[in-house]
Amino acid sequence: MFKFWKKKPETSAEALLPEDAMATALPEPVARAAATQEPAPPESRGWRDRLRSSALGRSVSALFSGNPRLDEFLLEELETTLIASDVGVTASSELIEDLRQRMEAREFIDANALLAHLRLRMIALLRPIERPLEIPDHPRPFVLLVVGVNGVGKTTSIGKLAKWMKREGLDVTLAAGDTFRAAAVEQLRTWGERNDVTVVAQTSGADSASVIFDALQAAKARGADVLIADTAGRLHTQAGLMDELAKIKRVLGKIDPSAPHETLLVIDGNTGQNAVSQARLFHQAVGVTGLIVTKLDGTAKGGVVFALARELKIPIRFVGVGEGIFDLRNFDAEEFVDGLLPAVIGSSH
Repeated sequence: MFKFWKKKPETSAEALLPEDAMATALPEPVARAAATQEPAPPESRGWRDRLRSSALGRSVSALFSGNPRLDEFLLEELETTLIASDVGVTASSELIEDLRQRMEAREFIDANALLAHLRLRMIALLRPIERPLEIPDHPRPFVLLVVGVNGVGKTTSIGKLAKWMKREGLDVTLAAGDTFRAAAVEQLRTWGERNDVTVVAQTSGADSASVIFDALQAAKARGADVLIADTAGRLHTQAGLMDELAKIKRVLGKIDPSAPHETLLVIDGNTGQNAVSQARLFHQAVGVTGLIVTKLDGTAKGGVVFALARELKIPIRFVGVGEGIFDLRNFDAEEFVDGLLPAVIGSSH
């Protein structure tokens, strides 16, 4: 069984670089020219540093700077910060009420002790959804169906997934199932060239289910390990397009009744509480088995991950912390929380 977070032993120079190394996305002409080369990720900020630049990370750091007094005002400000950062009212209230009871019982000697306990509670909230993608030895090909609304980064996430799988020695085929967006097929072809993987595509406007059906036949014939299928972006409220996803699943089932083996929903980390509604409705329509949360660097609030954990409990397979090809990371609850909270806490664990 291939577990996505484990790397096979390598002897190349690239294998000696830190896993937190980042790469900057290449312009398309450069990407095409380097399609047959294996780019080494240059050194850059680790993903914890990037998460600390999120709105939640900045707000919590500011609130606890100078070791503030333990009082009701601190708890109220912390609750406001959590809710404003999309943690969700229910999850925020539960976290704060636990802190309030412990503070009244004088369990904390100072604000840092309170923050340390908040860290443990936040990790505990996320731990149940910390389940990395696993690709078993059978069946082959393992089929990943990637879905989501417009603009969340589905095609880019597919390119990054293909990159990492190729580096792990897996034979990957991509299906250009987004036949509605004019540039989608060409975008996926560019990722295919960049990663040196096969892309099965038809003309713009072709039937998406037909494209993905052909791709699965091709992947099966050539003995590919993984098929990753792109789909058109759609609003979760568009019944016709949601029905199309159900059609894709039925068509795949004609070749392999168990396909797709993983249905990944891509969610924009800036979406806020609407992300919970998106995930709920996509799950009802196609049975989502895992999430990719993108755009968690820079301006993202970050708290939506906790709302998703509290409300839906669907595993978060990956988080996107940048635009570079190496900026899609396995979700790790402890590292995620330590990336959000002040360095004084994260550095001691």
